[in-house]
Amino acid sequence: MKVLKEAVKRTEEDRKNLTETVSRMIEEVRCKKDEALKAYNLQFDGCTRETLQVSREEIQKAYSQLTGQEIEDLKKAAGNIRAFAKAQRKTVKPLANFSPMPGIFLGHRILPVESCCCYVPGGNYPLYSTALMLIIPAKTAGVKRVAACSPVMKGTNAINPKTLVAMDIAGVDEIYAVGGAQAVAAFSYGTEEIPAVDMIVGPGNRFVTEAKRQCYGQVGIDFVAGPSEVMVLADGSGTPEVVAADLLAQSEHDPNAKGILVTTNEEFAEKVIKAVEKELSMLSTAEIAEKSWNTFGEVILADSEEEMADLANAYAPEHLEVNMKNAEEMAEKLYNYGSLFIGENTAEVFGDYASGTNHTLPTLRAARYTGGVWVGTFLKTCTYQSMTKEAMKELAPLVARLAKGEGLMGHAEAAEVREKK
Repeated sequence: MKVLKEAVKRTEEDRKNLTETVSRMIEEVRCKKDEALKAYNLQFDGCTRETLQVSREEIQKAYSQLTGQEIEDLKKAAGNIRAFAKAQRKTVKPLANFSPMPGIFLGHRILPVESCCCYVPGGNYPLYSTALMLIIPAKTAGVKRVAACSPVMKGTNAINPKTLVAMDIAGVDEIYAVGGAQAVAAFSYGTEEIPAVDMIVGPGNRFVTEAKRQCYGQVGIDFVAGPSEVMVLADGSGTPEVVAADLLAQSEHDPNAKGILVTTNEEFAEKVIKAVEKELSMLSTAEIAEKSWNTFGEVILADSEEEMADLANAYAPEHLEVNMKNAEEMAEKLYNYGSLFIGENTAEVFGDYASGTNHTLPTLRAARYTGGVWVGTFLKTCTYQSMTKEAMKELAPLVARLAKGEGLMGHAEAAEVREKK
């Protein structure tokens, strides 16, 4: 393996400062509630809203600010996302009357969480697509109260109109004009205006991510995710400009985003690097994309396709593209990724917007143990059981012996007392 371009590493001091800053913000929201939220809204976004919840009138105004084509595009994307979510929901089924022995009946129910908050970022860009990706699976799962929040456009009191319309098309129940770590704290602990929820999902900057990490336990979360990542596996048979475009599509998200190329072809790698430089000279978002690429972009020359697969599985990237002749064959060797894109025709950005899969995915190697947001994120598999008297009498002595072996005499008595009935 040879590294042609290596990423810069974050320092432990950076992590410590982030943790301490977010901890102070959470505590302030817990204590001062709406007062703290409004102060942060003013401090970070120049927002002077007195009421954080967005009204129906504001949503209708947002529709009037969009063209008919923009509304139709959002509805089309929502249709694909909803169709896939419904198909996924059908795969998650209850189990009833399973009997490991006569007279014992076991099962599980599939229950949606009661409430959730869908966090829709709004910093550098209005990520209205994220509203569709979060709200639609939550509603499809059957969550009764689906709230959403997003920061206002800088220096205004309004959420981006496309984001508001996307939230409405997705079927949201409540919308709040607030973002950042303070929003996570508010939905975790509740304020005068914002009732707490059972779960918070959605991507965000490092402050949002750290707040989700610190609030986990008080509230459920999807996962702790960091900046966006894409890894492209290429054998050199593809188009350098296509790979370059896919790398920069992630790099433009955030100065901390990561675009990684792994290839067995050094000549192709050099062509991709040149193609990246060429596109950066024309890209309107080059200020962010170039900083991201220069700081965190990587180009790795692997010795074999087997090493490419090993590197991908070890890295566990958020988005994993297979730009190879034998893409389907390589895909079978991959098992750690947030979402997989097979073949050059399958652009990662298609999944970002409208193909139907979800773009809220694990980063920071979390794909080793979890997938992305889907309808099942909002579902609980809860077991239950019942048994006949005969089965109870047969099972009780076994349970009593096991309990006594652990020294838990109260457990043993709870089994034995039933035998005496």
